[in-house]
Amino acid sequence: MSAIAFFKVGTNKMTLHTNSEPATDPVCGMTVDPAQTPPPESRNHEGERYYFCCTGCAEKFIADPSKFLNEGPMAPPTRSVQHTTGYICPMDPEVWSEGPDACPICGMALEPANPLEVSDENPELDDMRQRFWVAAIFTAPVFAIAMSEHVPGLGAIMSAEWSGWLQFVLSTPVVLWAGLPFFERGWRSISPWHPNMFTLIALGTGAAYLFSLLALLAPGMFPTGFQGEDGALDLYFEAAAVIITLVLLGQILELGARGRTGEALRLLLDLAPKTARRIVEGKPDEDIPLENIYAGDILRVLPGESIPTDGVISTGASAVDESMVTGEPIPVEKTPGDLVVGGTLNGLGTFTMRADAVGGDTVLARIATMVSEAQRSRAPIQRVADKVAGFFVPAVALSALAAFLAWSIWGPSPALAHGLIAAVSVLIIACPCALGLATPMSIMVGMGRGAKAGVLIRDAEVLERLGEADTIVLDKTGTVTEGKPSVTDILPQNGISEKELLELAVSLEATSEHPLANAILDDAAKRGITPIALEEFKSVTGLGVQGRKDSETYILGNAEFMRREGIETTDVEEQSAKLRSAGATVVYCAINDSLIGILSITDPVKENADTTLQALKAFGMHTVLLTGDARATAEAVASSLAIDMIEADASPEDKLATIKRLRQEGRVVAMVGDGINDAPALAEADIGIAMGTGTDIAMESADVTLVGGNLEALLRARRLSVMTMRNIRQNLFLAFVYNAVGVPIAAGVLYPFFGLLLSPMIAAAAMSLSSVSVITNALRLRSAKI
Repeated sequence: MSAIAFFKVGTNKMTLHTNSEPATDPVCGMTVDPAQTPPPESRNHEGERYYFCCTGCAEKFIADPSKFLNEGPMAPPTRSVQHTTGYICPMDPEVWSEGPDACPICGMALEPANPLEVSDENPELDDMRQRFWVAAIFTAPVFAIAMSEHVPGLGAIMSAEWSGWLQFVLSTPVVLWAGLPFFERGWRSISPWHPNMFTLIALGTGAAYLFSLLALLAPGMFPTGFQGEDGALDLYFEAAAVIITLVLLGQILELGARGRTGEALRLLLDLAPKTARRIVEGKPDEDIPLENIYAGDILRVLPGESIPTDGVISTGASAVDESMVTGEPIPVEKTPGDLVVGGTLNGLGTFTMRADAVGGDTVLARIATMVSEAQRSRAPIQRVADKVAGFFVPAVALSALAAFLAWSIWGPSPALAHGLIAAVSVLIIACPCALGLATPMSIMVGMGRGAKAGVLIRDAEVLERLGEADTIVLDKTGTVTEGKPSVTDILPQNGISEKELLELAVSLEATSEHPLANAILDDAAKRGITPIALEEFKSVTGLGVQGRKDSETYILGNAEFMRREGIETTDVEEQSAKLRSAGATVVYCAINDSLIGILSITDPVKENADTTLQALKAFGMHTVLLTGDARATAEAVASSLAIDMIEADASPEDKLATIKRLRQEGRVVAMVGDGINDAPALAEADIGIAMGTGTDIAMESADVTLVGGNLEALLRARRLSVMTMRNIRQNLFLAFVYNAVGVPIAAGVLYPFFGLLLSPMIAAAAMSLSSVSVITNALRLRSAKI
């Protein structure tokens, strides 16, 4: 049986967390339920089945099971249980509700858990606006009446008794109706004991209103310490009404600003067109809603249109602007067989395409889901705010009590009345809203900004860690180089023709997905050479491949593979060295124990690789080129780049050992690779970064995914981390300083020196502005240049 902890709020169940039959993810330590539908990721290892929270953890485990079985799981992640339906609190992601509601921990409104369900309408914002305008209409005369008593010549217009009753009549709808949500949330915070900003608002305004009501109905019950020089009791109806009105205004500003934190994500989703042009044989093209498109449908895309969904070009060609998912402004040429991403913008060509992914399976939808989950995660820096928030409200309540007692004992007449004003001011000004918003608002905006720039970060902890990295380790093929190598030389030996040599090579590489294999396959296809069927095919990771036909063994791989198989390569070493010195990768081919030739494959360095690495070095990062290629090839590639160290001839085990050594030296290591061949090293690194195209996003296996595979996006990721963490620190500074300065002033510390006692109304305005200032600062990230 599973146990569910929940709050009942109206007809909704609000769950804090769910515990199922225990199955612990050996990678991250999270608890997963093997019986859930659909079932969680699982893998078999040495006869035992292990369960994982996500594909990323499963792949990290398979890459190096001993690491997690011997050392135990990593510290549990700060990510919450993810929900795809209902409503969730951005500040406390463990809180979930079936319908719209308020969070019982922070008291703020819940937001849709699924970013695809976000609409322009905000019921809470509409409700707060309505309450604000009603409150403002009633508060204005209350404030005018109360203030007139302090203006010479106006106090006699209305007797004190009539003034008190009129203030009571006008302020009651403001406090009891307009301010009802604050009292409800304040009361709800008491039951599970999660005091929050609404607890303090309810205490402050409730105390001011009840005191005034009792002073109006039964003034004789109060001691002389509350009485002024004329023996009358001051009323604070206007303070309660004005505070409620100002807090409502603050909520309107805050909800509006919070709504803009996800604007980048919503703009991304809006790029997908609402309709698509489907081709039906024998009939004219038909425009149909996008939700009626199914995988396998053939669609036509005209010049200037947004591509409706993910798929493959069937006929035609065009240049496609993919900047919305890659951040790269230069359009990409697309021809039949190329992948296209829904929402990207077609150029001047017309083409037909086969829809392969629709709805929630598209790249856009996956980006939205991934970013939304990341936005709800917590950065380690937030623990500072969490620790403070744990005792903040009780400390504020004690401060308010201390202020009341201090004024009662040492304050001027009427001492108790001054003490009440100070206590209410402390309660109102110290609302911890700004402190709670400081981190999640920056995370939400920063993650959205990253998505627009082609940088997808798994969670807030990775975002923070990325800014701390001091060493960047880069794979060569597809990272520093284009990843589109081509065969430049075919050098047969021992009487073998070029065609026979290439036929052997393509036969061995026919089932491989390695970039070098693709180069051989492409060259063979251009020459009309087809592979022959082999038996007993075997791939040796990091070395090469081999297979058999009849009684002969065909072998293809690097020099180490040849040495391991006892094949002599001396006759071609001079040629091989010359090719490597020019930056080429040399592939050896052999039949049985005889070398029959070599292939030279060249992969050009990416155009912006040097400027990117120079910029990373300017950040103080140590750069390492880690590759399985020969040292001569690696040195040729690194000669024009800002590379500090080269590790060549590295097998997957060697790459793993290199990462371990760097970490043992005390470095914070970010590893950049393709996410598959470099899996052990990526899993060992502090931050694993995948260079990927749109289709790679679906893997969701890396800590960071650089959409489109452009190396410059690595620099964007680093800048995004630095800027976001700086923004968070600024927000925390604003929140802490605001309370450190505001609470003593509200308590009356300036009164002995300047005769200044802060009005509760001014405290309410300051409290609202503090939250808005934190959100406004976070929103600056939307336009940050990364």
